[in-house]
Amino acid sequence: MKRIVLIVLLVALMFPTLAAVALGAPASITVYSSVDEENAKKILDAFTKSTGIPYKMVFLSSGPAIARIEAEKDNPQADVWMGAPSENHITVKDRGLSQPYVSPNASILKKQFKDAAGYWTCFYMNPMGVGVRTDFLARMKADLPKTWQDLLKPEFKGQIQYPSPQTSGTGYNMVIGFVKMWGEDAAFAYLKKLHANVQLYTQSGTAPSQNLAIGQTAIGIQFTPAILKAMDDGYPVALVFPSEGVTYESPAVSILKGAKNLDGAKALVDWLISLEGQNVIASSKTYFYPIHPSAKLAAGMPAFNDINTVEVDTAWAAAEKTRIVNKWIAEVLQGK
Repeated sequence: MKRIVLIVLLVALMFPTLAAVALGAPASITVYSSVDEENAKKILDAFTKSTGIPYKMVFLSSGPAIARIEAEKDNPQADVWMGAPSENHITVKDRGLSQPYVSPNASILKKQFKDAAGYWTCFYMNPMGVGVRTDFLARMKADLPKTWQDLLKPEFKGQIQYPSPQTSGTGYNMVIGFVKMWGEDAAFAYLKKLHANVQLYTQSGTAPSQNLAIGQTAIGIQFTPAILKAMDDGYPVALVFPSEGVTYESPAVSILKGAKNLDGAKALVDWLISLEGQNVIASSKTYFYPIHPSAKLAAGMPAFNDINTVEVDTAWAAAEKTRIVNKWIAEVLQGK
């Protein structure tokens, strides 16, 4: 008997996934998450509570996530990549780094929220917004900006942060939104003018709101969840949707090629887009917009249909990403 126990312990140390299966315990899944860490933990904790499947999570912005997934393609270290706008998941699909899975729960989703072959599936959406410190405005004797053009005013010099499209899917989404609204030449002309008022291009998509909350900047541009949270937490922050229109993200989940726990990865995809999982998005105060048509919207959130949103072709955005990001680096960041 002691010998059997010893063998089981040795197997557990050498092959934890096989040991978990042998002992009847669900094997853990490893998730690379481009959802901010706080909200990713809320979602994944609820997933584990519902399914019994434990998880390990590594937070990575979209650029570093893609680079790491590609570097590990011959020996994948994660089962799932969760978060980042769907155009990034198209890139992973096109590079042969993910595998298809059509969840039975995906049939109820609109077609723009899923890949037809199942390589990626969206599980929430968020509009772009401008967070503004109202106490800063009062000190500057400045009016609340209501348009993208208002952000070019001289009183906002050195007062704006937005994520770098070089490292952040949020930053890239903002840039392609301007391209969609105004055309590429006008969009880059605007970004060059805005550069004079930018204090910092952050590496992560959620850093502007974090810096906004602690008073390190007057204006932060990013997707709305963390701005809404700062408002809910009592910070003197206002949320503006510029009248010209805003893009929105529809972050996705992909199962990575070579996933060691394929069943667990499929279970995560199923749960994320189930009505249960979608309602967790609202009830756990992620400030995300669910995509399931029957899911609840968290109290106090502006109705998505009331926001002037701009549609972007995600396939086009994925195909043009390298060129547009390189152009932004050269013409905006480096000022050439």
